[in-house]
Amino acid sequence: MQQGLQHNRQQFWLLIIINAFVGSMVGLERSVLSGFGENIFGIDGKAALLSFIIAFGISKAIANLLMGKLTLYITRKQVLMIGWIVALPVPFLLMYANSWTWIIAANILLGINQGLAWSATVIMKIDLVGEKDRGLAMGINEFAGYVAVGVAILTAGAGVLAEVRMCCTTKLIWKSEMC
Repeated sequence: MQQGLQHNRQQFWLLIIINAFVGSMVGLERSVLSGFGENIFGIDGKAALLSFIIAFGISKAIANLLMGKLTLYITRKQVLMIGWIVALPVPFLLMYANSWTWIIAANILLGINQGLAWSATVIMKIDLVGEKDRGLAMGINEFAGYVAVGVAILTAGAGVLAEVRMCCTTKLIWKSEMC
């Protein structure tokens, strides 16, 4: 395999797009879950935020360790796919949650997704560009991931704001009584 960003640009940018999707999942979750915990489950917003950050952090750390070990036995692409498969139940757990435990379980799965998928794309990009351009690859990777986090948060926030405005203009009583 010939290394270098110019030679592998299509694969490299595909991995950047995949990385942006990983970041957007985290951004969406971060923007809505503390309010969700408060309004739906009656959990203090700070406690809700802290509990799912701890669950996410621990599961991501363990998944990062696993990612390194897994690549000794299976391909990086397979690790990436496992990371995405693990994340498939997350939206359903969030939509149908009947307790905060479901939210924490979804967060653990998202942490595993992050640890496997994000880490796999990082290593794959470094493999593509080689040692000489690994700093550039990491910088582009982090930029794309965190821009996606920010865009997802802004999008989710705009959606919530639109719902609150609609609620207030139609004089409907919303569960959180924001109107």
